[in-house]
Amino acid sequence: MKKLICLALCAAFASCASIAPPASTGSVDHVVLVWLKRPGNPQDREKLISAGRELRSIPGIRALDHGTALASDRPVVDDSFDLGFVMRFDSPEALAAYESHPIHQRKVKDVLAPLSRKIVVYDITR
Repeated sequence: MKKLICLALCAAFASCASIAPPASTGSVDHVVLVWLKRPGNPQDREKLISAGRELRSIPGIRALDHGTALASDRPVVDDSFDLGFVMRFDSPEALAAYESHPIHQRKVKDVLAPLSRKIVVYDITR
């Protein structure tokens, strides 16, 4: 019985090993929420996701992910956006370098701005 309990606990905690370590002090999470001019349009959403993938080549990005709003009835949750991006940088300086990088500038001008009716950005530091 002890062996069975031990195996169950090992299996339960095995997934914990895959959890990312906490962000380091001074790092920055850059959260970008996008409302499309054509809400819910899958082609526009895919263009933004594709542009986001290209941003991964910019030095200084430690992580970049995207997703859609999770529907919620909670009054404190804003689930009205179409697409969200979350990026992690080692420092505010790395974020600043990313923002001025030519690839980022071009994607904002050619893809993000033409497809978006509203963009909200949150920068969170530790």
